[in-house]
Amino acid sequence: MTLEELVGYNITDKKMETVSQALEELLVAAQRQDCLTVGVYESAKLMNVDPDSVVLCVLATDEEDEDDIALQIHFTLIQAFCCDNDINILRVSGLRRLAQVLCEPSTADNNGNEPKDLHCILVTNPQCQPLKCQALQEVGSYCKESRCKNQWVPYLSLQER
Repeated sequence: MTLEELVGYNITDKKMETVSQALEELLVAAQRQDCLTVGVYESAKLMNVDPDSVVLCVLATDEEDEDDIALQIHFTLIQAFCCDNDINILRVSGLRRLAQVLCEPSTADNNGNEPKDLHCILVTNPQCQPLKCQALQEVGSYCKESRCKNQWVPYLSLQER
């Protein structure tokens, strides 16, 4: 490995870690302000009704979801809709970490309540008091940089902590 490759690799790793932290901060802030829509079907309904309010779409999978054809079809349709409506998209792995960040159980509880579907999460921007935070700018900037490199759906891996 050359010095250029090593330095470039470290910068990329640091950037990914920074964006991952920014995404986690953004999701927590949006959840506090009731600006999150969680679930594939709930997200599709919201985007159909009010696509202009959506500022970020997070599509989350883990290895076991890669063979779920129905989920992949939903993702393809959601991605196409987001591209058509200039909505930033981020593909992430680490559903368990996502559940931790949002304080959601990752398995059914003792009452038999199923966990929320975290495969699709929308961050919305309320009209009356827009979300203004550094984390949103950081994630948006990362998405824009990725599009400039012809990577229309950037990928992040959320690490367990």
